Amino acid sequence: MSGPHVIRGSVSLPEAELMWRFSRSSGPGGQHVNTTDSQVELRFDLAKTESLPPVWKERALARLADRLVDGVVAVRASEHRSQWRNRETAAVRLASLLAEASAPPPRPRRATRIPRGINERRLREKKQRGDTKRGRSGRDWG
Repeated sequence: MSGPHVIRGSVSLPEAELMWRFSRSSGPGGQHVNTTDSQVELRFDLAKTESLPPVWKERALARLADRLVDGVVAVRASEHRSQWRNRETAAVRLASLLAEASAPPPRPRRATRIPRGINERRLREKKQRGDTKRGRSGRDWG
């Protein structure tokens, strides 16, 4: 691998907790596909990991609940002919999935009123547009 895959900040995927599985891919490669195990399945036990901060872990478990099987999240990659590139792709995909799942929720939107001038301008432009379209009808033509 090309080094630790950073989730966010100083938190990265621990290599010891990653479980790799390889199988034959159905992707590109011709006869090469039939002889090599180029498809990669990367599994990470999210429920038992100690490498994520507890708050991140709770968020990720809640957001990925429908994807988890016994607390384990799995990512598959078979786009490339090379097992090495598929490993890289799977690790990056898992890191981005965990980063997105453990991200803090967005700040709630503060409700604001639309200024009266903006609303009046919108209605005026709407009226002008309607007049333009009404002027296109052939009623007044001879």
